[in-house]
Amino acid sequence: MTASLRLRAGIVSILLLAVFLAAWHLATRSVGPATNMSPKYAKLMGLTATQGKSAMPGPLDVGAKLWEHLKRPFYDNGPNDKGLGIQLGYSIARVMLGYLIAVVIAIPLGFLIGMSPLMSRALDPFIQILKPISPLAWMPLALYTIKDSSLSAIFVIFICSVWPMLINTAFGVASVRKEWINVARTLEVGHLRRAFTVILPAAAPTILTGMRISIGIAWLVIVAAEMLVGGTGIGYFVWNEWNNLSITNVIIAILLIGLVGMALDQILARFARLVTFPE
Repeated sequence: MTASLRLRAGIVSILLLAVFLAAWHLATRSVGPATNMSPKYAKLMGLTATQGKSAMPGPLDVGAKLWEHLKRPFYDNGPNDKGLGIQLGYSIARVMLGYLIAVVIAIPLGFLIGMSPLMSRALDPFIQILKPISPLAWMPLALYTIKDSSLSAIFVIFICSVWPMLINTAFGVASVRKEWINVARTLEVGHLRRAFTVILPAAAPTILTGMRISIGIAWLVIVAAEMLVGGTGIGYFVWNEWNNLSITNVIIAILLIGLVGMALDQILARFARLVTFPE
């Protein structure tokens, strides 16, 4: 991407953001249907006759509240009152631990499946049965057997992360050009050395694509998992703030979830570009 294209894309993005914020601001400051009613009639209908402002917070309200959170991101006032920095930290730690366990298992197993037609056929039925199962469907079983909500959430992250990496690794390894493998065999290169010097570099872009898909799914699933298990984490924060009817905090949490997800994706995208187009 050229510098000129980056600049133009950045300008368009800023303009779109400005239009969105302006529309949001105007929509939340408009008078709702209930505001034209008399207070007495609105009360009978179960509505609020607040004049001139929507119940939905606007961008200025969200910005002011976000600034309060950013000033004290790591405060801890008890189980149900922790700073956003702590909540995000718990979520990221769970995602990273479950994700790394998936990497340790999925990539070697993917190599085995990709290099061995026998193992590919033998394991394919198990993969096809387990892959479509929703990660959250495992949560009750994890809670029953592990008996720890945090470890159960990590297990769910492992389950949802393992399949994209496993399948992409197997596909990338199986797609390595046979001529390269035959040359390595001719030179009497051992299986382990062949895997690291020939197959891994060739399959690396495909493997990293699977890892990038997995991190996105893992970050998506942790929010839902934490809503179920409670305790700590950005997912629990969203659910707790909804129970407190704090829509402003819910919007802030949604924004931060998106930003962290984008950051995780871009980190792996950067690694993928370095492998595909080494500098």
